[in-house]
Amino acid sequence: MPGITEKDSRRWLVTGGSSGLGRHVVEHVLARGDSVTATVRRADALDDLAREHGARLSVEVLDLTRPDDVDDVVGRVVAAGPVDVVVNNAGFAVVGALEEMSADQIRAQLDVMLAAPLAITRAVLPSMRAQGGGRIIQISSMGGQVAIPTHSIYHAAKWGLEGFSESLHREVSGFDVHVTLVELGGTRTGFRGALEFATELDAYRDGPVGEVKRRLRAARDDDMTGDPAKIAAAIYDTTRRPDPPLRLVLGADSYDAVHDALSERLAALRAQRTSARSVAFDD
Repeated sequence: MPGITEKDSRRWLVTGGSSGLGRHVVEHVLARGDSVTATVRRADALDDLAREHGARLSVEVLDLTRPDDVDDVVGRVVAAGPVDVVVNNAGFAVVGALEEMSADQIRAQLDVMLAAPLAITRAVLPSMRAQGGGRIIQISSMGGQVAIPTHSIYHAAKWGLEGFSESLHREVSGFDVHVTLVELGGTRTGFRGALEFATELDAYRDGPVGEVKRRLRAARDDDMTGDPAKIAAAIYDTTRRPDPPLRLVLGADSYDAVHDALSERLAALRAQRTSARSVAFDD
């Protein structure tokens, strides 16, 4: 049986495949001769690609906030044959301070960006192990390493995804199942324009929360430097590597932000060296 990096044609599952980076990944994978099952919110979202690529593209309508639907759809996909590559891509952000967000807004972000990737990954692992390997791509962002005001729940989801994925990587790499977190910077996909803003509280208007909101409202998609087509190609190339990285930083802004955040955390840790050692039992 050929290894996962050696197969001539592989089968992919991509969530959030109708627009943005997800669509670019679907397009690139199809162009390289692989097959894709893409989850979408609208059944007709990829009709143009279906006409062009025929049976190599299948579409599943899926609301990732509905756990039973996630289980049903992924169960059908896995039952139809082994999945070689999973891309947990779907995501969105609600902008606002924690207490400005509704319970539904909080739950939806955690469902889409943490609970759904966990459930999907869990569902595909048995077949990946049985076939001798697989690749799991988790679309994170620099927001999985860096935190700003207004994004507390988005960060909770992304940091949770990072911890889950790092642990999972250590659990399954011996089966040639490899997990890669893609830590994106600003990408020209319309994501900024699709941001949802929570109902504002006056108490936050003049502080850091209000400042970030004003900056985000003024931002344009053209300000984003990440090319989604190049990102899709980089993701594809990573899945062909026999020993892919656990974390793949894509975007100069992401590299700089993650580098600075890790440097600050390391400096803060070093400053606590003495106090950390002060609580041990005396010999």
